[in-house]
Amino acid sequence: MLNDAGTKVAVALALSALVYYVGSKNTTKPAASSSKGPRKLSLVQGQGSGFGPKDSVTVRVPATTANMGPGFDCIGMAVDIWNELTVERADAFSLTNEGEGSDVLPTDETNLIVVGLKAAFNAAGQDLPLLRIHCRNRIPFARGLGSSSAGIVAGIIAGLVIAGHELSVLGKEELLQLAANIEGHPDNVAPCIYGGLQLGIFTDDRWYSSRVQFPSTMQCVLFIPETTGQTSVARSILPKKIDRADAVFNIGRSAILVNALRNGNYKELRHATQDKLHQPQRGAEQYPHLFPLVDAALEAGAHACFLSGAGPTVLAICSGKSGDIFTQVAAERDETKVADAMREAAASVGVQGCVFITNPEHRGAHIVRVSPKISDHLVARYEGDITDL
Repeated sequence: MLNDAGTKVAVALALSALVYYVGSKNTTKPAASSSKGPRKLSLVQGQGSGFGPKDSVTVRVPATTANMGPGFDCIGMAVDIWNELTVERADAFSLTNEGEGSDVLPTDETNLIVVGLKAAFNAAGQDLPLLRIHCRNRIPFARGLGSSSAGIVAGIIAGLVIAGHELSVLGKEELLQLAANIEGHPDNVAPCIYGGLQLGIFTDDRWYSSRVQFPSTMQCVLFIPETTGQTSVARSILPKKIDRADAVFNIGRSAILVNALRNGNYKELRHATQDKLHQPQRGAEQYPHLFPLVDAALEAGAHACFLSGAGPTVLAICSGKSGDIFTQVAAERDETKVADAMREAAASVGVQGCVFITNPEHRGAHIVRVSPKISDHLVARYEGDITDL
């Protein structure tokens, strides 16, 4: 039997041999990767995932409702209505639209999708290549539901994917910077990017967003007039300066709005969505249907009702949804009664339009399809379409 000294010497020799063996294995050159092997992903921070440039991509982006009463230019929420954008490398530039706004949206470089694409390629340090662009628009155009922000965000994301370039999110929110700098404010682009309810401010020389949780039982009833509303006109109506009392009015209600949604206290929303900075002015000079619809919706059982963005859409918040509404007794919810009341109120002031009943959307912009595919035979990135794996 070995003594303690002999044992120590044996262990030391064994360890030395092991270190030599491991070192010898690590200095050998790696075998050339097979064309069918897994894609290597960079593990160095800031180096990206290694997905590389793509030939085509399809992106989905949600509608958004901004302001929500008192949160002028700083509160917004994603809504379950979607646009879909497909961008492909091509031999010549082309842009086509179908659906909402297809008869008026530009098909040249002034389209906000192209503006977003250019911003993405500029961020990647690349020239904009020739692209074939097709837009399937389901978000009503120029109705206060974030169609402009949807175009900007979709263009940026599609451009980043085609270019094979990624942006930092944590602590920088570089995608939000690009989008908000084009749009001029974050209340639509933030929920379009991230989904959910977002607060947006400008601080420390950058745009900053913060997510607010809200109950899953919420529903949105939207009255969408046939006529459009230009944001530039809606903004020109507003005074250059405001009274301190009006500022205090909105600050207090913005705080209650966030607290009520986070805690699921629907009863407070009636008061929390009141406003003195933009709705009274727009209701008096631009949208005579606004307050008749607000009053009708609240009377019919809505928890809140307000002008969506710069209008002309008016959005009411209802509750009671549990699971899929097609499997739930309708009497447990008020959205149909609220929709009928809003439609009748609009007709009484001579405003024609349609009603959408939908939900707040927790998910933001996302990629539906990409070519070449991101998944390999070892790791699948599943986004809902099995053919993309």
